[in-house]
Formats: sequence, C-alpha cells, structure tokens
Amino acid sequence: MNEDPRQSAERYRLDRELRAAGLEPAPDEAAREDAAPEARSTPARGSTAAERAAFVETAIQQAIRRGEFDGLPGAGKPLPDLGSSHDPDWWIRRKIETEKLTGLGPPALTLRVEHAELAERLDAIAREPEVREAVQDFNRRVIEARRQLLGGPPVVTPTVDVDAEVAAWAARRRAREEAAAVEAPVRRRRWFGRR
Repeated sequence: MNEDPRQSAERYRLDRELRAAGLEPAPDEAAREDAAPEARSTPARGSTAAERAAFVETAIQQAIRRGEFDGLPGAGKPLPDLGSSHDPDWWIRRKIETEKLTGLGPPALTLRVEHAELAERLDAIAREPEVREAVQDFNRRVIEARRQLLGGPPVVTPTVDVDAEVAAWAARRRAREEAAAVEAPVRRRRWFGRR
C-alpha cells in the first residue's frame, strides 16, 4: 500500500463527514481489491466528484438556513478593488489605509507629503523658537535623505528657508489673532443681545 499520506488524510476526512451526514463512506483500497470485479467497477457511494459536490452544496444550504452566514462583515457590499490590476503589496496598502498610518515609505515620498503639510504643522506650534527648530529639522532630514544611496525614488523635495517660513508662520498667526479679535465682539453680542 504505497499511498500518499495526504490522500489518506483527505479520504479519512471525507469518510467522517459522510458518516456525520448519514451516508455510507467509501470502502478502503484493501476491501476493494478483495471485492468481486463487478463491485470494483462501480464507484462507492460518496466517492464521485458529483456526489461530493452535492454533499458540500447541501451543507452550505443548511448553514444558510440556520443563519450561520448572517451578519458577516462586508455582507451586501461590493468587493473592494475588484477589477484593478494585481498589486503584490495590496495588503500593506490596505493596512496603511485602514489604520491611517503615516510616516511609512521611502524618505522621498514621506518628505514630499511632509513638505505639502508643513504650513499646517507649523501653525500648530505656539512659539517661534520651536517653529525655527521644526523647520531646521525638516531641512536636516531632506539633506540626509539626498545623501542616502539606498535606492528608491529620488529625493526632489526642496529645503525650506528658515527665516521665510518663520515670517510666514508669524503672519498667519497675526491674521488668526485679528480674525479672532473681530469675531469676539460679535460673539458677545449674540450672548448678551446688545452692543
């Protein structure tokens, strides 16, 4: 009996499922060889592909009737990215999107994104020395990325003039403060009903 152990395991699993469903499992090879030639020519019950497919389909239909497939995530929604080209890193991209991870990827790309959002990031800082330090740190990282020879896309992000960024930050801050000063009396009038 030189049989592949994987086939034996699959036959055992199928026989067990057939017994659980109330069907008769297929006889093993030794019993088939001892049987009469006419018995060997007819396939045992549950041994043909059509019977196995019918068994699986019946099991699925019973599970549907019992409600085992109700409430699955994504039920009734289209499959995402269906029809797009094959991307071997699809799972990484999906994880980054669902977890909203930032700062991942080659320095050339992360620095471009950071350069585009630099004004917003600087506006969140309250003191001028900290703004100056943040811009200097950005410039240092851009220069360091240009010196790297690890491959990947080229770093085309420009360095930023520290004094010009600090001046722009101060101008945006003054504009926000003036807008808040103009808005404050209007809010007071709404609360108190006069003036």
